[in-house]
Amino acid sequence: MIRIAIDGPGGAGKSTIAKLVGNELGLEYIDTGSMYRAIGLKLNREGITPEDVKSIHDILEKTSIDFVDGRIILDGDDISDVIRTQEISKLASTYSQIPDVRSKLVDLQRKIAEGKGVIMDGRDIGTNVLTNAELKIFLTADPMVRARRRFDELRAKGEAATLDDIFEEIKDRDFQDMNRKLNPLTQADDAILVDTSDMSIEEVVSTIVAMAMKLPGWE
Repeated sequence: MIRIAIDGPGGAGKSTIAKLVGNELGLEYIDTGSMYRAIGLKLNREGITPEDVKSIHDILEKTSIDFVDGRIILDGDDISDVIRTQEISKLASTYSQIPDVRSKLVDLQRKIAEGKGVIMDGRDIGTNVLTNAELKIFLTADPMVRARRRFDELRAKGEAATLDDIFEEIKDRDFQDMNRKLNPLTQADDAILVDTSDMSIEEVVSTIVAMAMKLPGWE
């Protein structure tokens, strides 16, 4: 049994890579970013602002998040598709800075990973959630490369977006993630840096799979 933690900034390809590596190695994939998106979606639907700490706490106590066959389930509803928008991404960034939100989701992420092989991606997995993961990867890429990837992804879905706007959003999100007080985005001391700027998806996947298969606990 091994656990792999993949951290990195937005648009680095964490979710795509983690899912494919998980398939190759037979590890359960946990998309922690979708969990923050789920909370952002719910709080926004309820009309609760980030400043309303008490209401956020009360809502979190009554919120359930599960994964079924790779789909994220919020309070019994499959929201996997509706959370993949720029609007929800911004909400996730805002609400993820609230201590109660991070505390609840980190606890849930640790429970999900107990006693089984998992691959988990996010922004504080190796430094906070799975600090004893057997393999830690810090996945990154040049900001403009990340913006181009996000732009192409949104355009393929038919969503209106401009490359310049996405580039600015990525820079803003990077700043927020790296400078937040609670568990900021940073490379763990024992994480391996993988810059995907000039790598194909297949190259990144094969690189991480090769690393994992060299681990003592791998069978």
